Amino acid sequence: MRFNFPLIANILGLLLFLNGSFMLFCLPFTVYYKEEWWPILVAGIITIVSGAVTWAATRHHQGRELKKKDGYLIVSLGWVFMSLFGTLPFILTGAIPNFTDAFFETISGYTTTGASILDDIESMPKGILFWRSLTQWIGGMGIIVLAVAILPILGIGGMQLFVAEAPGISPDKMKPRIKEVAKRLWFIYLGLTLTETVLLMIGGMTFFDALNHSLTTMATGGFSTKNDSVAHYDSAYIQYVIILFMFLAGTNFTITYYGLKGKFDKVWANEEFRIYFIIVSIVSVCISFFVFTSNWEGFEKSFRDSLFQVVSVVTTTGYVTADYTAWTPFLTIIFFLLMFLGASAGSTAGGIKIVRHTLLFKNSFLEMKRQLHPSAVIPVRLNNSAVSRDITYNVLAFIMIYLLVYGVGVFALSFTGVEFDTSLGAVATTLGNIGPGLGAVGPVNNFSSITPFGKWLLASLMLLGRLELFTVLMLFNPHFWKKY
Repeated sequence: MRFNFPLIANILGLLLFLNGSFMLFCLPFTVYYKEEWWPILVAGIITIVSGAVTWAATRHHQGRELKKKDGYLIVSLGWVFMSLFGTLPFILTGAIPNFTDAFFETISGYTTTGASILDDIESMPKGILFWRSLTQWIGGMGIIVLAVAILPILGIGGMQLFVAEAPGISPDKMKPRIKEVAKRLWFIYLGLTLTETVLLMIGGMTFFDALNHSLTTMATGGFSTKNDSVAHYDSAYIQYVIILFMFLAGTNFTITYYGLKGKFDKVWANEEFRIYFIIVSIVSVCISFFVFTSNWEGFEKSFRDSLFQVVSVVTTTGYVTADYTAWTPFLTIIFFLLMFLGASAGSTAGGIKIVRHTLLFKNSFLEMKRQLHPSAVIPVRLNNSAVSRDITYNVLAFIMIYLLVYGVGVFALSFTGVEFDTSLGAVATTLGNIGPGLGAVGPVNNFSSITPFGKWLLASLMLLGRLELFTVLMLFNPHFWKKY
């Protein structure tokens, strides 16, 4: 199979054009807050022109067929090029003049990781703060999915892009046509973002802060406009609103669609959602009991802080209202393990995903039965349907490779001189696209102290985690590049 490089360049040009257009959305905030607007304008124009020229130079290839290999290459390169051009607002405004730091912050945004190198967020220009939030909102659902809704207009089928962008297991489908799926996903995504913005404003947030937190909540990204994250707002109402929308953002968007349609029987019938809900509930109650009995906070505050931190880590959002590493060593270990959980497949969350853990445990227990009854055919079932062996093998391979990449990442980061607990937390949180980790990169710290090599390593892990390993790793497989 030969790669259609002109068509790949054509679509990358379209993505850069869209990326530059989003940059211009920051201009009203720079003007309103009387900041220098020209650096962001120049960044947007450079990105738009680069994309438009690339698109125009290859537009005669639009009608050609897009192969699956092309789709994987477009997604991987798309994230890299969007991140490279996404550094321009940071660099041109002087907010983050160092390229390594700017790239780290940018790819942390697009991958919805939320790991930051900024020591004083509140001193940043409002236009830059909005761009940080917008990169997460774009990456949350995936600018690729947005392009899927547009590509059919250009005569290009987008299924390959959607498969590469959202490779997680999602048994339910709203409609077979990918264009319709993409549109519905974005309507839900946009609608929930606007709804949260209004609710946060009712709670006392300014429009700017409410919009930014809504963008990064629905993206499960966690970038905040405040140094203390959501802890800055000592408001039970605001924190419960964010908890609700973090939980919704970590839910399969198909299930959210059913919920909005009033089909609650289908919502609860979904096995992954039930497990997701039960895990969050039980772990939050147990942790709140430990927090309540170990300090003098009231029960409601202990419960709210515990629930907030659990939902934030499980959904890989990364907001904080308390330093969970300062509670007890036992609870620190619990949160460390939660970093490997992940929320629902088909959501904006990162991590391994609950459905994979479910299939892993089910297959492991069934293997005992198979040992006792070697002639019996005992399939793994999910939502009362048999899961094919191919999917089971894919899950086992994914988890094995995930843990292997994690181990190599910890070893490589430790080699740079980073302390062991910090390495454990930093690699877990970047590979899982969570944000805060352990040690020197814990909830009350950031990644500014990591060496340049370490930042590039962690940036690579963010991309691997966001695209769920295979999309990126297969590019390093010699068979991927063979012509046949």
